[in-house]
Amino acid sequence: MAAESETREGAGAPATPVTAARQAVMALCAAATGAELDTALAAVGYAGPVQELRRPETGLVMVRGRAGGDGRRFNLGEATVTRAAVRIEGGETGFSYLLGRDAVRARQAAVLDALWQARAHRQAVEAALRPVAARREAERARRARQAAATRVDFFTMVRGED
Repeated sequence: MAAESETREGAGAPATPVTAARQAVMALCAAATGAELDTALAAVGYAGPVQELRRPETGLVMVRGRAGGDGRRFNLGEATVTRAAVRIEGGETGFSYLLGRDAVRARQAAVLDALWQARAHRQAVEAALRPVAARREAERARRARQAAATRVDFFTMVRGED
């Protein structure tokens, strides 16, 4: 990863490996429970100062959908979102946007994002979030099994005319 670029991409540009990895960590933080974020922060063990750039605040965002997945866009409704922004001792700035109204979780996720950006804490943050990734994968597999149990394969059904 010596030649990795940490520059910003334009809209529609492919994400660099660093950006894709950060997005994955931010997604794990957004999916984590408050207890999981507490555990992750304790496991990382960061004791330095955390400056709140934007205290957690709650607002609404418009959720858009598409008919059939590729049809015209339409406004589906509004969702409550909480966001936060923090800066840690090394100058790294962390952000979070979470569905719901949990200000504590939003701040915790922003701190973990900032810590991930600090190379000294990156591996510790990734290790601390592995249980969240494992839980999400287990939930995905459970949903896939439930959906597979109701699947009907019409091509293998035998007609009674043989």
